[in-house]
Amino acid sequence: MRLRLHRLLTAGLLVSAWSAQAAPVVSEPPAPEPGAPAQASPQPPVPAPGIVLANHRAVYDLTLDEGGNSRSVESARGRIVIDFRGDSCRGYTMLTRQVTELSSGETGARLSDMRSTTFEGGQGREFRFKTTTLTNNQPAAPVDGTATDQGNAVTVKLKGGAKPFTVEGPVLFPSEHMRRLIEAARAGQSTLSVKVFDGSDDGKKIYDTFAVIGHTGTGPAPASGSTRDKPLRQGAIASMPHWPVRLSYYTEGAGERTPIYTLGFDLYENGVSGALKLDYGDFAILGDMTTLDIDAAAGKGDKDAGKGCTP
Repeated sequence: MRLRLHRLLTAGLLVSAWSAQAAPVVSEPPAPEPGAPAQASPQPPVPAPGIVLANHRAVYDLTLDEGGNSRSVESARGRIVIDFRGDSCRGYTMLTRQVTELSSGETGARLSDMRSTTFEGGQGREFRFKTTTLTNNQPAAPVDGTATDQGNAVTVKLKGGAKPFTVEGPVLFPSEHMRRLIEAARAGQSTLSVKVFDGSDDGKKIYDTFAVIGHTGTGPAPASGSTRDKPLRQGAIASMPHWPVRLSYYTEGAGERTPIYTLGFDLYENGVSGALKLDYGDFAILGDMTTLDIDAAAGKGDKDAGKGCTP
């Protein structure tokens, strides 16, 4: 089974200048009484800062959730390495390698080695993806294609002779999905339901997604007494606002509402994710961040986005 955790760890896993929160309403000041000293003009409210997803490299070690109901898998181990770069003017590139070994008494060991490269335009209008996979050292057919958003529909074109197809929108690509999640969390919304295309599996699937967003946290993660996600408990990110998110993926338009899988994670305001849990129902995988390198100098395009992007 190929895990699709990488699409949301940005980076998602998960990148652009985010629209600021609405400024508070300011009422008109009362008219001064005759003879009263002139008062200084009130200062305009300061808008909330735009949200910029961090350019970063992150490493997550994968293990089986021993506390879950792992009926079909006896052991699991692996690693995800993500390199996320770009800004809202130039677009965003994510390089991912994910190696996972699942073992069960019935089927034995299954080793999957997935490598993925994606590019998403800064305004979320175009998406390019290429994925290669080895399963027990046997290559599968690569998935290579593009997707274009026309506003009310998305058209997907795959290399290799497959016929292009169009799906009614709106449909979000991964980085734009991350943007909407953070916007919703900052606005205090508790849920978000959208369609998503990420090029995973055979590149032909659109997913219905439903996110449940918890309350804002601003201190170190609750697991500070453990060794899990150690990089998130150090430096500036330890005090960054973050939200617990439970994100379920469903087959598009299906009548039944049992999710294909559910991804749990702590979403930080800069798009970095921690406390990962990928739940397939029969078993669950935990992700422990062991390395986080953030490029603090990146993001010039995000700062310029409000003034218009220049070559």
